[in-house]
Amino acid sequence: MTEQLPATSVAVLGTGIMGSGMARNLARSGLDVRAWNRTRSKAEPLGQDGVRVTDTPAEAVDGADVVLTILYDGAAALETMRQAAPALRPGAVWAQATTAGLEAMESLAAFAHEKDLLLIDSPVLGTKQPAESGQLLVLAAGPHSVRPVVWPVFDAIGSRTVWVGDSAEGAAATRLKLVLNSWVLNVTHATAEAVALAKGLGVDFQGFLDGVEGGPLDNGYMRVKSGQLFRGDLEPSFATKTAEKDARLIVEAGERAGVRLDLAAAGQERFRRAIEAGHGDEDMVASYFASFDGEAP
Repeated sequence: MTEQLPATSVAVLGTGIMGSGMARNLARSGLDVRAWNRTRSKAEPLGQDGVRVTDTPAEAVDGADVVLTILYDGAAALETMRQAAPALRPGAVWAQATTAGLEAMESLAAFAHEKDLLLIDSPVLGTKQPAESGQLLVLAAGPHSVRPVVWPVFDAIGSRTVWVGDSAEGAAATRLKLVLNSWVLNVTHATAEAVALAKGLGVDFQGFLDGVEGGPLDNGYMRVKSGQLFRGDLEPSFATKTAEKDARLIVEAGERAGVRLDLAAAGQERFRRAIEAGHGDEDMVASYFASFDGEAP
């Protein structure tokens, strides 16, 4: 068997909140990086970091050792890869980092098989700041033979890579990502509701923070998210509309497994109401606004 050499070039398809930071870190690590985004103007600033911005997905993937997809959902990833298909090299490694869900991963795996691509199921855990600082957690499932190819890519975007399977076919990494996201989203909603209840009851939230400080109920993530609300800082590290999509994928995964996820379903509805109230592009802690029928205090 021919030895698989580490990647020297990578195509990043999708340069939103996560993809832009990932592309920058890949370029800073010395890799040849080409990037494509549906709205090219959002990708243009990456040129200052040595990333070549392309007009089409096909231009981005032409000759790339690794294709990294980090798009809104599985349907967007599949559509983009179909656009890239004319320039995809058989045997190229496809690191699929989009949170796609189980049903979509089946379609993506079928496309990889059809085009003779070496697929790695590789969603990442983290938000804007970890993406920008190269501190994401990479969850990966893929053949041992291609792991040397992607190590420079995963090393550049993450602080750690956890391999959870030797094939992308079973979506082992996606399954783990959905479980992790279910926890993250539930903690976000719990924080948003606690702040909303404190507001409604006229309680100083600092009293709540003092009450849990240093104990098993304390939570650093809760403190960060509640702090955002009190500062009125809803700059998205993870957008509400994307969180709603992930909540839907979690509920669907539970249904496939025969597991009823009441909190996830209720959380999806909270996100939907927040989006309806105009908070879809704000940070997902905007779940707070779903607690009020009228204007939130």
